Amino acid sequence: MEILIVLGRVFFASFSNVYQKQLSQHHHPLLIVMVSYAVLSAICLPLLLFIPISDLSAKFWLNSLLAALLDMAGTLFLVKSLSTTDLSVFGPLNAYKVVVSAILAFLFLNEIPNMQGLTGIAIIITGSFFLLPAKKPHNQQTPLTQLFTDKGVQHRFLSILFFSVGTLPLKNAVIEGQALATTVFWCLFGFPLAIISYRLWSTKPMSTSKQLETALPQILTLGSLMFLMQYTTMLVLESTLIAYSLALFQLSMVLQVFLGYRIFKEQNIRQRLVACLIMILGSLLVLKA
Repeated sequence: MEILIVLGRVFFASFSNVYQKQLSQHHHPLLIVMVSYAVLSAICLPLLLFIPISDLSAKFWLNSLLAALLDMAGTLFLVKSLSTTDLSVFGPLNAYKVVVSAILAFLFLNEIPNMQGLTGIAIIITGSFFLLPAKKPHNQQTPLTQLFTDKGVQHRFLSILFFSVGTLPLKNAVIEGQALATTVFWCLFGFPLAIISYRLWSTKPMSTSKQLETALPQILTLGSLMFLMQYTTMLVLESTLIAYSLALFQLSMVLQVFLGYRIFKEQNIRQRLVACLIMILGSLLVLKA
């Protein structure tokens, strides 16, 4: 059952990224995030009937709100990244989640990675060299500089940072209130936060009602995929096999490279698949360190 939940999470996450990328070609990321959370809230409101709200602790409410805030910010930067970055580059960058987690553990828990962990991080960085095509003669930037100075890649790293920090309160909320309650209130708390972000930071003219109506099937599908992704994530956090699950999550990188090629006709796929496999190897070394 565990492997089915993890594979479901990989599928839902990858295809939600596809819909986010498709929508970002015609709509502002702030708007995409807001309407996504609107659909999530519509799904979650009826589920309140199945949650013993009076039994939920103050610790649950605090952790749920904090996780919703961090993850909403992470989702916003994720969509901003997808709006300018190939899915076949975006996917392999997931490997940097373990790098960010190692850095956070060093900064806040004083945990120093062992030699295997450092080797894994070095392998992930090495794999990054293959994500972008060979530089042109007039381009003096190294592949890594070219990658790390790309706005879309920077937004992806910010999303990884927010999601990584948000994992701790999310895990605490699941321990206190179980998977369904955490999922429901993660969605419901995220919606007003998304509205506030939209109101504060939207500067460009947004999509018209007609454009949103045309995109409604995609928006509804995206919201449903995000709900299923989040619920399966909570089920994984609720389980005791998190390290095993994180290792299987690396499969999403391969799937996203394939989807980038099949759906968006992205180039340099063999090169990016090689990068992906190298970065998966590095991730597994860090996870098992």
